[in-house]
Amino acid sequence: MYAVVGCSECSALWILEGRPETTECPRCGSQRQFSKRRKFVTTEDEDHAREVRSSMLAARSGYGDAFADLDSFSEMEAATDEAVVSDDEYLDAVGVDPDAVAEAGERAESSGGSVSKKERVREAVRTLDQPTEDDIVAYCAEHGVSADYARRTLEKLARTGEVSESRGVYRLL
Repeated sequence: MYAVVGCSECSALWILEGRPETTECPRCGSQRQFSKRRKFVTTEDEDHAREVRSSMLAARSGYGDAFADLDSFSEMEAATDEAVVSDDEYLDAVGVDPDAVAEAGERAESSGGSVSKKERVREAVRTLDQPTEDDIVAYCAEHGVSADYARRTLEKLARTGEVSESRGVYRLL
């Protein structure tokens, strides 16, 4: 059951589902027992309750006639599903090649997406088997991180205790 109820303090209208013991106005926060709230309509259909509340709000604002000309919620919802422009149509209309966008998306997914340079150094330590400094630097270079940055970051990670080095081999802690 759905009920369109009103607040006696601030005149807000909202929809309640079921029969709660007490209700709180979403606008002013006043609490009342459900039985004491004014119920403008009670129905089993949520769309009907939405229609009634919307109609009341439109009439209150002076737009009752305009609201009467609108379709029902379910009809408008169905119309939005039909009148949608596809991504490809939109991109093409604004001058962007949809195929190029798809290829860029595939490249980003296959490369693991956007990874920071620091995370790339951590990734090298994590994924390489028995990684030495040279192995980590080479891995980072393959993924667009400079050797100088990789060495500095590796040193900082060791100083902060995020990685440890034993006999030239690094591991994450």
